Amino acid sequence: MVRVLIVDDHAVVRNGLRNIVASELDDVYCGEAGNGEEALTLVRQQPWDLLILDLSLPGRSGIEVLNDLKELNAKPRVLVLSNYPEDLYGTRVLKAGAWGYLSKEAAAEELSRAIRQILAGKRYITSSLADQLARDLWEQEGPTSRTLSDRELEVLQMIASGRTVGEIAEQLHLAVTTVSTYRMRLLEKTQKTTTAELIRYALDNHLVS
Repeated sequence: MVRVLIVDDHAVVRNGLRNIVASELDDVYCGEAGNGEEALTLVRQQPWDLLILDLSLPGRSGIEVLNDLKELNAKPRVLVLSNYPEDLYGTRVLKAGAWGYLSKEAAAEELSRAIRQILAGKRYITSSLADQLARDLWEQEGPTSRTLSDRELEVLQMIASGRTVGEIAEQLHLAVTTVSTYRMRLLEKTQKTTTAELIRYALDNHLVS
């Protein structure tokens, strides 16, 4: 039996993915998790062949879940399925241990192809992501947004979502001063001077789902 864990905070999305997986694979069991902590708990409790993981989750983000999975003995293969831009997140999730990255706008046929390929032990990389990986080998620097660390990018997204420094600190379990430091780094790296400009930068670069 193939065991697939679907991790997304929207029940409608989970149900749709479950239907696609069930129609594509024989003898399959699908589990569901609505957030990162729940997903990690399920992975610790039982083995999974594949995780279909969203990046935008309440609490621990998808990137954090990927990093946490590295510490576990049983490491399921992970297909990231997200609304976030592939050119920004594709290489990040691959470096974090994912086996593939796919946009939620992809056709069901491509999702099915990605699932089968990963279950067969092969990475799934779209042609556009392959082109980006090739370019990265030759270019010293990419767009500014790609030079941000995972944590900086996460803080930027939360700022753009309207959360205060205090709210961000509480959710990420960081000191308020630490979040303020991340904010200052973001201003420097993006060459902005105000929070409003940071928010506009995040919106213009489609960093908020």
